[in-house]
Amino acid sequence: MAGGRGSENSFQSLNDGCHGTRAFDYTFREARFARHPFRIRIRSGSMVVPPITFSPVTRVLSCIQPTGDVHLGNYLGALRVWVDGQHENDVFHGIVDLHALTVVDTPGVLGETTINLAAMLFAVGLDPEVATVFVQSHVPEHPQLGWVMECTVSFGELSRMTQFKDKTASRENQFISAGLFTYPALMVADILLYDTDAVPVGDDQRQHVEITRDVAIRFNHRFGDTFVIPEAVMPKAGARVMDLQDPTSKMSKSADSDAGCVMMLDEPAAIMKKFKRAVTDSESEVRYDVAAKPGVSSLLDILAAATGTTPQAAAEHYTQYGALKTDTGEAVVALLEPIQARYRELIDDKAELTRLLQIGSERARAVASVTLQRAYDAIGLVPA
Repeated sequence: MAGGRGSENSFQSLNDGCHGTRAFDYTFREARFARHPFRIRIRSGSMVVPPITFSPVTRVLSCIQPTGDVHLGNYLGALRVWVDGQHENDVFHGIVDLHALTVVDTPGVLGETTINLAAMLFAVGLDPEVATVFVQSHVPEHPQLGWVMECTVSFGELSRMTQFKDKTASRENQFISAGLFTYPALMVADILLYDTDAVPVGDDQRQHVEITRDVAIRFNHRFGDTFVIPEAVMPKAGARVMDLQDPTSKMSKSADSDAGCVMMLDEPAAIMKKFKRAVTDSESEVRYDVAAKPGVSSLLDILAAATGTTPQAAAEHYTQYGALKTDTGEAVVALLEPIQARYRELIDDKAELTRLLQIGSERARAVASVTLQRAYDAIGLVPA
């Protein structure tokens, strides 16, 4: 693995007797240990360098666009996994509002959805003192490095991105933002700014990590060892959450009807109504069989995730679909109740929400600014 935190070089001493706080002359040296090095960069004259610390954890980046309300599938399938993972790795979670500009053109909407999403991320259990939760536009290093990456990636690479082809094909005779074409370069910057070791992605996003690796390797080849080369990793499996009206499709806020999608802020009565109307089948046996009984299996998946058991074990307690639907709805209501309460507290206290986001943005900038300056120095731009 080339560059930065991921390099497998042995420890290199910065200076004999480096204990406590001391000053060094202008220089750039790295201290590496295994795959998780320390780095100190001194950019002007001399400066006070804090004691070196070592954190033998993997840095993981996962981002989310603020383009709509969060639903049960988002939570059980991904966000709850984020909450569990914050104590296992050094995690950065960005609300990538700049990416959302490719689809948002109405004043005020993006700011509101960003605030709402931030409140939900904290409400589900992300701890701002543990996980770095930040808003992309609060970290100006993102678009700054994004331009450098636009100048490093090729037109051919961008034109081959599958998502660009898919999105433009569905918008025939509509306005198509140039950002839809160039946004992978900004995504490359998102990943590289944090010396990211691992990016959890599904198959539909793997191409973005591949292009990030290619661009980082190209930059390192041109300008010297600068960026960590990230790895795409399969995320930990969250619960399988399907549309309650179409159990062969994932729960989605973009479905034709909202009857099959449980939103995180739905009222208990609305949740119960959706579950009682959930599609099952013409049989009566309750068993976990995704192929033969997708509707029943989906309910069992949700019930198991909400109660901490397995779908197979949950199935043993039921002989009728009605009782399964009712119990699953009630379990989801109980699961979401404390999350909704915390969300309402946060959304009604914008000052506290702003404070929590500031913690994340300051921590993110502390890392991102060092990486951006490292890239500028590698290129040879005139120091400010």
